Amino acid sequence: MAILDVRPRLLDALTALRDRVDAARFPLPLPGADRARRGRAELLAQLDDYLVPRLRAPQAPLLAVIGGSTGAGKSTLVNSLVGRRVTEAGVLRPTTRTPVLVCHPEDRQWFTGQRVLPQLTRVWVPAQGERAEGGYEDEAYEGTAYEEAAYEGAAYEQGAYEQGAHDGAAYAGAGRDEPDKGARTAAGALRVETDPGLARGLALLDAPDIDSLVARNRDLAAELICAADIWVLVTTATRYADAVPWHLLRTAKEYDVTLVTVLDRVPHQVAAEVSHQYAALLTAAGLGDVPRFTIPELPESAGGGSGLLPGTAVAALRDWLTRHAQDPVARHAAAERTAAGVIASLRARMPALAGAAAAQHAAAVRLVQHVAGAYEEAAERMRRELAGGAALAGGALTHWHGRPYDSTPEELLTALADSLATLLRSVTASADERVAEAGRRDPAARAGLAPCDARGAGERIGVAVRRWRRCVEELAEEEVAARAAEGGAGCAPDEAAALLVASLIGGRRTRTAGERLAETLGAHGALRLGDRGRRLLDDCVGRVLAAERDRRLAPLDALDVTPDHQVRLIAALSVLQKER
Repeated sequence: MAILDVRPRLLDALTALRDRVDAARFPLPLPGADRARRGRAELLAQLDDYLVPRLRAPQAPLLAVIGGSTGAGKSTLVNSLVGRRVTEAGVLRPTTRTPVLVCHPEDRQWFTGQRVLPQLTRVWVPAQGERAEGGYEDEAYEGTAYEEAAYEGAAYEQGAYEQGAHDGAAYAGAGRDEPDKGARTAAGALRVETDPGLARGLALLDAPDIDSLVARNRDLAAELICAADIWVLVTTATRYADAVPWHLLRTAKEYDVTLVTVLDRVPHQVAAEVSHQYAALLTAAGLGDVPRFTIPELPESAGGGSGLLPGTAVAALRDWLTRHAQDPVARHAAAERTAAGVIASLRARMPALAGAAAAQHAAAVRLVQHVAGAYEEAAERMRRELAGGAALAGGALTHWHGRPYDSTPEELLTALADSLATLLRSVTASADERVAEAGRRDPAARAGLAPCDARGAGERIGVAVRRWRRCVEELAEEEVAARAAEGGAGCAPDEAAALLVASLIGGRRTRTAGERLAETLGAHGALRLGDRGRRLLDDCVGRVLAAERDRRLAPLDALDVTPDHQVRLIAALSVLQKER
């Protein structure tokens, strides 16, 4: 089955796969995570901007994206193919800030909506000779720097965009510059021109430089290339061996896209030699069958020229593009090859994303185990310390020995509660240190764990212990009241509370506290109070340690790193391959 003769179920499977890719996240800074983020963003761009729209509308115009490195002459080439200046060419870099799409007036409806490049706001330009709103005529544009702000109602301000393009501020926190946030791109603009001189069924798109100094321009150039039926890669006689164009060529070969190369600004004296060397490089890379077009170095190629090359210089390329747009067989073959190449590439790209998702989940599990282990050890240490009476130290020990004459029950209870809080802070700090030590060895900890917060932990522990103390005092009041109702002698509630806490956290050194409670409340009352108090203590300690553990893991929980992403990616690919 031809890819463009698409069945609804295949398109449904592809749409579901797209949603799975969009849901995948790679937030932890692991080796390979940056590559996975770029791969995800590139795949989303190809699916959203090219493959799904092309499958839904196979009869739409062919989109040829003119791409290349800085100063390669892309804008001059587009102007020359159209026959007039539609995009600005010059010596300042980067020249192309806003991408420009040119199509025949009768093809305009294909680009009025968001069929391709849906994230870009359309900025419309009247056809040549037409009068735009506000009295702006196309002739006024000739020979001048273009200003989108002249088009009222475009909902786009060129000044803000250009500033953002230079300093990145307009796009801070959006798109692939901060992939952890999940957004593909900030809203930019696509300037659309129509010209009756361009063949019907063909649209040209002048993309920003693929090696622009502005990160946003590089990202946008990559997205635009992903939307192409035909890639037209422009390089020059002095830069055809550079790494940037060859990276694009290798990508094109990997995806089996319809590709054309243009060797621009070739001096007459070395034209044969440069062309031969370039052809040899293409052949060695397995791209020997890629159509090549050579444009000689001409005065119009310079930045100070008119921006238009003689028609004879671009005639061969124009004829090739026109034939592929208007010949049904060639047109179908070009779009079919690119669409089939993208789908075929999913067999390698989806497992790679699934593998990266699995690595993210494994790292998340590792972090959870580190933190949980540290706080489990803290809980065990707390149990040992309480059993050994470690909390009965310092002021608490002094008040214990000073009762009942030199220390009141209130003072003893306060000192014991403070000592318990100090012990909890100590074991929590030890757990935090273990977590920090593990984090220094694990790069995922930087994004997955909250930083240590000793001061905040101390305050939270203090609140928890004070709440526990109030509960203990209420228990003591209940038991004393019950003893009094039975006619027993009993004791003051504050004394019962102080003796209870001493027996709970003093270990063997406070045996007499339990004995005193049994004398005043009776054996059953003292046993009942001790059991209820111990449960309250265990609950307080457990809640404190669990809260600190959960606080450290909160960023990881918010990242939603689950095994579901890996499973769903592979399942979506399996469904797509079955439908294919």
